[in-house]
Amino acid sequence: MTGALWEAVDGALEGMVLPPDPVLDAIVGASARAGLPDHRVSALQGKMLTMLARIAVATTILEIGTLGGYSTVCLARALPPGGRLISLEADPHHAEIARESVGRAGFGANVEIRVGLALETLPALGVEGVGPFDLVFIDADKSNDPAYLQWAVALGRPGTVIIVDNVIRAGSIIDDAATDPSTVGSRAVLGDLGSHPAIDATAIQTVGVKGHDGFALAIVGHPTQPD
Repeated sequence: MTGALWEAVDGALEGMVLPPDPVLDAIVGASARAGLPDHRVSALQGKMLTMLARIAVATTILEIGTLGGYSTVCLARALPPGGRLISLEADPHHAEIARESVGRAGFGANVEIRVGLALETLPALGVEGVGPFDLVFIDADKSNDPAYLQWAVALGRPGTVIIVDNVIRAGSIIDDAATDPSTVGSRAVLGDLGSHPAIDATAIQTVGVKGHDGFALAIVGHPTQPD
């Protein structure tokens, strides 16, 4: 009954604090019709992304992992006029669906979706001099999260906010016998966040419609001072 309770509470919270959102509902529907996997953030998590981007006063945002564009639109909602979001997606079909959804949401002029493996498209951002980014959201293949974190720092600035999704993996990160690539990558990126001299970070485990998981939140350039 635990999972059912988590979902019920999430549903109740959505009803309490979130207004109806036909734009995001349409993205969910379009993604389902196109056969995309249901790996998007929840409605409550999406609103959290919007609010974190607003708190960061982000004018430039980098997203690693677009999928159907749900989190992309949540982040784009925080941009001021003239703000820019670049989202990286490995799958051309996913990118096509996301572009359509982003356009219908009214953010076609603010959002650029680049297709290709992120570890191949990220260097191009550095060469082009794109950035620095005020906020980076990492939500792609977890095995490469440590490398994505390195790029997030390189393409950021002091004060850049970094969010790494799905780092708890139903608790498998504390199971030494769990050696699947996603768990290994999540465990490694958490260690990197904790040991990086120029990052101040925390991690939160969550439960809800997306099961038992969580995210890491970090700020570049504000390391915790020793006692």
